[in-house]
Amino acid sequence: MNNGSFTASLIHRDSPISPLYNPKNTYFDRLQSSFHRSISRANRFTPNSVSAAKTLEYDIIPGGGEYFMRISIGTPPIEVLVIADTGSDLIWVQCQPCQECYKQKSPIFNPKQSSTYRRVLCETRYCNALNSDMRACSAHGFFKACGYSYSYGDHSFTMGYLATERFIIGSTNNSIQELAFGCGNSNGGNFDEVGSGIVGLGGGSLSLISQLGTKIDNKFSYCLVPILEKSNFSLGKIVFGDNSFISGSDTYVSTPLVSKEPETFYYLTLEAISVGNERLAYENSRNDGNVEKGNIIIDSGTTLTFLDSKLYNKLELVLEKAVEGERVSDPNGIFSICFRDKIGIELPIITVHFTDADVELKPINTFAKAEEDLLCFTMIPSNGIAIFGNLAQMNFLVGYDLDKNCVSFMPTDCSGHS
Repeated sequence: MNNGSFTASLIHRDSPISPLYNPKNTYFDRLQSSFHRSISRANRFTPNSVSAAKTLEYDIIPGGGEYFMRISIGTPPIEVLVIADTGSDLIWVQCQPCQECYKQKSPIFNPKQSSTYRRVLCETRYCNALNSDMRACSAHGFFKACGYSYSYGDHSFTMGYLATERFIIGSTNNSIQELAFGCGNSNGGNFDEVGSGIVGLGGGSLSLISQLGTKIDNKFSYCLVPILEKSNFSLGKIVFGDNSFISGSDTYVSTPLVSKEPETFYYLTLEAISVGNERLAYENSRNDGNVEKGNIIIDSGTTLTFLDSKLYNKLELVLEKAVEGERVSDPNGIFSICFRDKIGIELPIITVHFTDADVELKPINTFAKAEEDLLCFTMIPSNGIAIFGNLAQMNFLVGYDLDKNCVSFMPTDCSGHS
């Protein structure tokens, strides 16, 4: 790959330029759907198996909590739309022949029509990168092909064969890569018909990030555009490589990544949250007084932020005092903290204190209009895994440096950044 930039667009599923956009749905219909998807998405974070400067850049397309990327696969190349997912590793698309495929508007990839498609053999490094309960070997002519089986906590699944293929991600020759991926013949669950599969951006060895590795200097970043009540035709960006990383500015802060299992997820350490000047410390069951390291994951595909319930309960009490407005119940039962939306209502700045990094969130990151006259706090309690979601990340350039093991945040107008 030549030195230079490697960029792709990120398209939010609820953007007017998304193929999933339905003009008959109101802004609030789309928002409510994204909240429900976010809660379902949180279940995905327990994957189950069923059996020289080099920079790449793309647009990101948002979708239902998810963001889509356009990629091309095969020779000749076939364009498909896939979910960009920092919460999973495997790259996969639906493939013919379909034993069980969910409905897909675009043509399903046919490996027989590509001259660069190659099945992966058993006992090779790509096959061995799958967990033992995710792979199976089957006779295919004179050799054994590597089958895979992968499912998620929300009961979505994909099964097929591991293969290598030519991918084009972005619009330059720098973006042409040979990658291992899952060619899925049986796929189902909570997938939209415009999407063809998933590009895993997690930390596991089969993810796009890990496979590109030193080609992108183990760095990538993204900038997520807010989805507003008025039409939003802006694209976010995801950038791979040295030029993706935040530098030359005194407005960015960095926090360490913590190594934990499963290696798929990007773990950060949340030490406290402040509402205005009132700081609320994270509490856990450790007896030494120190905060548990890696107590929250950062994910671009989860809409809401999920917090440890003990911290959330303290936060709820402080927020009620800080917001001078009428506290009301959420008729949809999703949010615990909502206020009547009236002219002049002032919402506080909320600061998330990660280790070595104080990230100041504006109201657009922490409150959303759940109804015409209803403002709700978009962090909710969790007794499971804590997640720093994409509403909290919007209008930040978020950079991952996997050599230095850190994530950086820089306030950015992502609409202008695109």
